Parts: sequence; C-alpha cells; structure tokens
Amino acid sequence: MADVDFDRQIREAFPELEHIEDDDLRDRVVEAWTLGLERGGWRDIADIPYAWNIREVTNVEHVRGVTRIALETAREQREFHGADPDTDTVVAACLLHDVGKCYEYPDHVDDALLEDPDPRYVSEEIPHSISGYALAHEVGCPLAVQRAIPHFLGEVPKRTLEAELVKSANSASSNAITEATMGITLQEWVEEYSQTA
Repeated sequence: MADVDFDRQIREAFPELEHIEDDDLRDRVVEAWTLGLERGGWRDIADIPYAWNIREVTNVEHVRGVTRIALETAREQREFHGADPDTDTVVAACLLHDVGKCYEYPDHVDDALLEDPDPRYVSEEIPHSISGYALAHEVGCPLAVQRAIPHFLGEVPKRTLEAELVKSANSASSNAITEATMGITLQEWVEEYSQTA
C-alpha cells in the first residue's frame, strides 16, 4: 500500500481518543484501526460509509456520535444515579465498535477508494461487530473493552455497564442516522437490510 499515515488519520478523525487516560489503551485503539484499514485496503478512514446503503454519513461520524452519546450518558449515570462506568473502557469500546467495517464494507464502495484488500480478512460474511472484537483482541485491548464491542449479537456472556452504554449509544446514533437519511427507524433498517437480523 502507498505510504498512508493511518496513525495521523485516525488521531485526527477521532479527537475523542483524548478522553482515554491510559496511553497504552489509546495506542491499542489506534493500532486496531490501523490494522483494519491496512487489511481492508482503505486509503482514507473517511471513505468508510456508515452503512453499505447509507453514504450520506461516514463511519467516522457515526463512531464519534456513539462515543459522544456514551460519554454524556456515563456522566449522567455518575451524577444522577451514582454509578461508576469506566470512562477508558467506554471510550475505547465506542471507538472500536465499528472498526470491523474496515473488513465488511470494501465490496460496497468504489474500487478507487481501495488498494489491494486482503482476502484473508475482507468479507461481508462476518458481521463487523465480530471482526471488530477480533481486532481488539488481536492488539491486546483489555477484556472489558473486547466484551463491549459485539453490539448486535448475544454471544458475550457478561454484559457490563460499559457494554450496555456502548450498545445503547450505538442504537441512539443509528436511529438518528436512519431516520435522517431514510426516514425509517433502526429496527426497520435492520429488518429490511441487515445481515444480522
């Protein structure tokens, strides 16, 4: 692949990385995105769409929205309910919850946006929540972060407060996006278009 500075792209795309206090975890999030982008053949993180059939919103915009919603919800949980969600876990998992789209979406974009996707990884047959979990695992993210990434499927046995924050923030952002772009709810989109329905 041509010399692409994914580290810079990722850090510029996601200013929310600065909410992660642990430098090592922040670097692991960037590493997972870098691997996904390289293997997916992407030239620019901004080219990944939110959904294969919704191009008006980028994946970066959605991921940032999920992270911001989760941070605000975590603040409310602390102040109003006295709960104590781990901010590093929440932010890292939010930023990684859709990294798997690097593998799932290359077949749904113009070939000019890609350069040699790796067929060992790229496939729309594996849902992005699972490949995102695999990337987080591969780069050594803590288990708390890993288990908060599979947001569609019920295969994670321990649903933590942080995992539920990621899931609900993802639903809130996704509902806003499907309503604004297609005039339908997330549930209607899932029933009509999702491979995980």
